[in-house]
Amino acid sequence: MRQIRLHDTMSGELVPLHPREGGRVRIYVCGPTVYGRIHIGNARPFVVFMVLKRFLAHLGYEVTLVINITDINDKIYDAAREKGLSSVDLAAQMKSCYLADTDALGLGRPDAEPLASESMQAIVSYIRTLMETGHAYSAGGDVFFSVRSDPRYGVLSHRSVEEMDQGEGIHGAERKRDPLDFALWKAGKEAEDTSWEPREYLPEGACPEQWAAGRPGWHIECSAMAESLLGVGFEIHGGGSDLVFPHHENEASQTRTARGEELAQIWMHNGMVRAAGEKMAKSVGNIASLREVLDLAGEPGAHAAHTVIMYLLRGHYRQPLAFSAAEVLDAERSVYRIRDALRRVAAGQSSPAEMAHHRQAFFDALAEDFNTPKALAALFAWVRQANSQAQPVGDADLREMLSVLGMADMQPLQAAGSIEAIDPQAAELLREREKARRDRDFERADALREQLIALGWQVRDGPDGAELIPTPTEG
Repeated sequence: MRQIRLHDTMSGELVPLHPREGGRVRIYVCGPTVYGRIHIGNARPFVVFMVLKRFLAHLGYEVTLVINITDINDKIYDAAREKGLSSVDLAAQMKSCYLADTDALGLGRPDAEPLASESMQAIVSYIRTLMETGHAYSAGGDVFFSVRSDPRYGVLSHRSVEEMDQGEGIHGAERKRDPLDFALWKAGKEAEDTSWEPREYLPEGACPEQWAAGRPGWHIECSAMAESLLGVGFEIHGGGSDLVFPHHENEASQTRTARGEELAQIWMHNGMVRAAGEKMAKSVGNIASLREVLDLAGEPGAHAAHTVIMYLLRGHYRQPLAFSAAEVLDAERSVYRIRDALRRVAAGQSSPAEMAHHRQAFFDALAEDFNTPKALAALFAWVRQANSQAQPVGDADLREMLSVLGMADMQPLQAAGSIEAIDPQAAELLREREKARRDRDFERADALREQLIALGWQVRDGPDGAELIPTPTEG
């Protein structure tokens, strides 16, 4: 089976993927906190890891992908109060929106999508183990993790313990033994409308008196859900780079101290989507929801989904990704270019042998730290060579590459140059150029060609008239 190398945040190096159980690969990804519709930045890890699963499965690995849904969180309580809803109702509504919006991408669903609210047995049991092994303590109804009890704390985020700030504000500050400690369990507050009694999930007499009814902290939720579904030492733990500290650092430490081994073999983090140079975030107010971007991406349905996937995969997953309407339009042009190639190729046939190296380069790129920009460069090199062939080539290799990327249902263009829905300005300039050529005003025709080039289009003149082809930007 092909060797895969991925960047591991903990070691800071590219490391080989070594499944513990033959060809089985287990992946856990931190999903959304459902207090509002997800934005395009939230969609990046969903797309990255769903496509990673497709790639590994294509190679013959047995892949289990878990993406959790956080439905118990301070942000949910705050948003629900603002909207005059219960936190349960808001979380349920936003979960439905999340499922619908990500369904629209056409990538399918993860193998499991656990809810924190339905994982209380695992969470409470995990906290109890940490308390019994001396790594956690109860105080005033809360339960805190003792950071200094883990000598390896900080190995994931590469920070010294003294530089840590858990970001919990003043919560429990007077009850913590050390300011560095963080909450595993928070006693119920009057302003919070959900609460769980830990005694209901523990053997009789096993609950310390100071462990009150309340709800779990964010970090313990993921440790418990990941382990309950995938075990300890699973192959890949993923999520956004903004989660490295404190969330993933705390997850790793909880498992290390409770179980005596690392939660995951590889910690894989995607970069943030940035708008106007800032991380996209609801708190900043610079978000574009996934639903809005799908609407922006042109024709509804598969075309819009392919455009969003193309946009999110054009940058290397570990790097920040700039967001703007122009970036989405550029991705749409790339999709247009593939659809134009599909119109020209022979369906269901193999490509000439001399084009096989493009397919090989595509899979080599994905095998080396899931390099989707390099893989797309190989795909578009295939498209360029196919367009240059005297006779139509078969589409089998192209369809295989598209299937791995989640675009197996991409349809050929029905007619050359049908770009009205993608770029009306370019379509109008092309019509003006055709008129100028008919009028033999070649100076104006050349000027209009230059305007089209500036918009990102090449003009291809043929016996049946002119058509527009997106200017290659890949590779």
